[in-house]
Amino acid sequence: MNRYRIYYSGKLLIILRFSLFSIVKQFPDLLQNMPAALQNISKYYEQPGSGIRNIVLNQISLTVSEGDSIAIIGPSGSGKSTLLNILGTLDKPSSGKVFLDGADVHSLTECHLATIRNQMIGFVFQLHHLLPQLTLIENVLLPLFPVRDKTFRKDAVERAHHLIERVALTGQIHHLPAQLSVGECQRAAVVRALINKPSLLLADEPTGSLDAEHARDLGRLFAELNLEYNLAVVVVTHSLELAEQMGKTYRLNSGKLNLTARS
Repeated sequence: MNRYRIYYSGKLLIILRFSLFSIVKQFPDLLQNMPAALQNISKYYEQPGSGIRNIVLNQISLTVSEGDSIAIIGPSGSGKSTLLNILGTLDKPSSGKVFLDGADVHSLTECHLATIRNQMIGFVFQLHHLLPQLTLIENVLLPLFPVRDKTFRKDAVERAHHLIERVALTGQIHHLPAQLSVGECQRAAVVRALINKPSLLLADEPTGSLDAEHARDLGRLFAELNLEYNLAVVVVTHSLELAEQMGKTYRLNSGKLNLTARS
């Protein structure tokens, strides 16, 4: 396992490595204006020795274009998180194709996929997953670890300060996660997801651990970021209030994904 420590001072980010780290190569031709698409995606799990398949996703197709904001709702256990993980290349479908920027991800190497996840896709989960030993700013800058472009890294530090101010966390910039509220930790996680200027933001039950007020605030933040940065946003949620803040809402049930009508 690679061990490292981040030191931050002013606008200088220093990363010390205590073991070798294989840095994924960057592929500029893949990192531009990424639309994402799922084509006839199915996901099933076979019960050992029985030949029985438990179908979670059944022939699902979905296109996410630049600037889209999409909510996916459905009952617990319907496969919403599985669908989001497949879209974010964290999981593989049993059949069907996933396209990012027109490229079939099945044809990409693990290095390609690692680069895409780091540079093109931002992830926000129900739990913030901030490292407890790092301050807010250190956690936010953590995705820069494999990035070798010095200009990009310098710009990212400035972008981090701007985004932290944008989500009203400037006063907590050097606080550890234990010194932050749950809502503040989740806002920090959103900034971390945006630090590498992704084209696509994927959020899995991001308001699930928040009270009603902080959930509304986070929903507004997603909607504002979508408009301000033309950022494609896909949110999996049980919250109809959060879903209504997105441009489109799909319902996943019995393995099928259907667009819901807006009143």
